[in-house]
Amino acid sequence: MDLQKWIDAGYDLLIVYAPKVIAAILIWIVGLWVIRLILKGIRKTMEKRVYDISLKKFLLNLVSWVLKIVLIVVVLGTVGIETTSFAAILAAAGLAIGLALQGSLANFAGGVLIMIFKPIKVGDFIEAQGEAGSVKEIQIFTTKLTSTDNKEIIIPNGKLSNDNIVNYSAFDMRRVDMVFSVGYDSDIKQTKDILMSQLNNHPLILKDPAPLVRLTELADSSLNFNVRPWVKTPDYWGVYYDIMENTKDALDKAGIDIPYPHNVQINKKNN
Repeated sequence: MDLQKWIDAGYDLLIVYAPKVIAAILIWIVGLWVIRLILKGIRKTMEKRVYDISLKKFLLNLVSWVLKIVLIVVVLGTVGIETTSFAAILAAAGLAIGLALQGSLANFAGGVLIMIFKPIKVGDFIEAQGEAGSVKEIQIFTTKLTSTDNKEIIIPNGKLSNDNIVNYSAFDMRRVDMVFSVGYDSDIKQTKDILMSQLNNHPLILKDPAPLVRLTELADSSLNFNVRPWVKTPDYWGVYYDIMENTKDALDKAGIDIPYPHNVQINKKNN
């Protein structure tokens, strides 16, 4: 009699839970298949956009784990297991980890944004966070620069992604901005001709856009000319130094004075 009760109870449980177990198994199989399709699609998208290899692996693993956790919760709910507490535990654990790693997560998020949107890339010369240098390496948490005097500069990605970045290598061309000052007794046309001749004769200065020379300021003791040639980005500093040196020599040969600050001392004689 007792055995029959156990058989009846087992039969009732089988009737109640068998469909749920079968449904859970089917959901698990189909879910894994869907997750593989999603990961395959994400991988193809990343390959088209040429993401960093370390970023690809990390994001794929992250998406895979998140989707599998969601699938496990769905399967448990299908079987009839209460998942509210389980979800609450996961949420609490996620909050605790997020608070403990707040700074690191900010740097991680900044690194992901930099790698996805690519405001900078390896080899670019940038200025950020009061530092300037060539981008040596973009990592998940930090970006490494090499300064012009060969120092390594490490900037947290959180700060880098949330502040201004000046990328001097973003375009193929750059304008070289210079100011030359001459005395008030200098001939304006002659000075402009000399300045323009230096620009026209330099082999690295571009013809289009055309270089510009303009008198822009009548200063206290000088006439100030803005000189604006365009060059290819890698030629910027070479042209800058050449024009500064060659123009000084040309102005000296033409007898055009380059003023410098004068101090006037007045002695008052007491009677």
